[in-house]
Formats: sequence, structure tokens, C-alpha cells
Amino acid sequence: MKEISLNILDITENSVKAGATLTEILINETDAVLELVISDNGCGMSAEVLKGVVNPFYTTRTTRNVGLGLPFLKLAAEQTGGSMTIESKSREDYPENHGTKVTAVFNKNHLDYTPLGDIIATIVTLIQGHPDTDFYFSHRVSDKNVELDTRQLKSVLEDVPLDSFEVLNWIREYLLEQYENVN
Repeated sequence: MKEISLNILDITENSVKAGATLTEILINETDAVLELVISDNGCGMSAEVLKGVVNPFYTTRTTRNVGLGLPFLKLAAEQTGGSMTIESKSREDYPENHGTKVTAVFNKNHLDYTPLGDIIATIVTLIQGHPDTDFYFSHRVSDKNVELDTRQLKSVLEDVPLDSFEVLNWIREYLLEQYENVN
């Protein structure tokens, strides 16, 4: 993929399909390293599925026989000398504490580093497509932080849907304003 934000969109869509009610997207960035952590409280994966999930020809989908999201993220991280790890607990084995956590580390100074891309559009797209799912987003750059928590928005907005044009536009502007203070 041409941007890490597209990987984030793909992996987070998998979280929603896995029944997650909360997905956290955490980015910690320094001058040299970008660490991405996506965690959810979805159904999780069995140990067997977890073993095969980074193989591009392994998928649990019935619509096609390849799954490229995690293998592409792993390749993008490893091409920079970084890494990717996946932890998962299935609902069957851990009924009270299940979900998946994907961590990818990128070396930003490497020639093959893929840029982050339009993370604001990614977050807005996720909220627009899944207004009933909660998302927590945090992007820490050195000592500054950009943050959005849909649980807070829902508590303030009460019956106003997050996927309404006005709310999505406000979210976009809110994130833009925070990023202006980071740069």
C-alpha cells in the first residue's frame, strides 16, 4: 500500500468485522521511528488462525482466497528494518478478555519507509462507515498529542449520529486543528 493510513483502514475494518465495539489506533512517532498499535475487543483469533494470519494465501474470508492486509503491513514494516507482531485472544478461550493487538514498527529514515498518509481522512472514513463502533485515536509526536475518542463525542452529542455531515466535518476540522499545533 502507498500509505500506512491505508493499512490502518484495512486492519481496522477487520476489527469491526470481528465484532469489535472499541478499536484503538495508537501512533507513537519520533524523528526516527513510527510505532503503530491497533487493538480491539473483537472476537479474537484462535492459536491456529494466528499462526497463518501473515500468510497472504491464508484467509478466513469466503469471498476470496487471499488476505493481504496483515502481510502487507508486515512487509512494509520489515522493509524498513522494523517489525510487526500480533497478539490475539479468542472469545472462545477468553470470554471476558478477548481481542487482537497488532503492533508495527517502522524506521522512518529508511529508503523504503512508507509515509503515514492522510490519517485524518482515514479516521473520518472509519467513523462515517461505522458510527456505532467506538474508536480511540491517539497520535503522539515527540511531546505533543493528537487525540479523538468517539465515546466522548457520543456522550456530548447524545442522539446526534456521528455519521451526520456536520459531525464528520467537525471531526475533520478538530483533527486538523490539533495537527496544526503538532507541526
